[in-house]
Amino acid sequence: MRILNDLRAKIWATVIAVFILGCATGAALSSLYHLKASSNARQMGNKKEAFFDELRRDLSLTDEQAAQIRLILDQTNEQFRQLRAEVRPRYEAIRQSARARIRAVLNPEQRAIFDAKIAQKDARRNEGEKDER
Repeated sequence: MRILNDLRAKIWATVIAVFILGCATGAALSSLYHLKASSNARQMGNKKEAFFDELRRDLSLTDEQAAQIRLILDQTNEQFRQLRAEVRPRYEAIRQSARARIRAVLNPEQRAIFDAKIAQKDARRNEGEKDER
């Protein structure tokens, strides 16, 4: 009987250790993902600035030309932002339609898992959109 109790204790200790290790790994990977996502948003801004600096240097722009080109690039970025805002509802409608069709194929247990995954995906996308603004 004592051997059986020792074995059960070892099994439970192993299960708990694996669970804790899984939680720690998940938390670390989640943090790493969010760090990378915010870094990518900053890099995008840096790339735009680097492109402008490259134009200024390679084309030997005057201060007046640089100011005009900066204005053009800023206006263009704003137009792209507005276009994304206009098109976003259409993307969202297609996304929701696809999700509904997928949910119709799944059983209740699968739907719950799918919904949780979608909630995580939406949260990550919303974080990315905040960084974009």
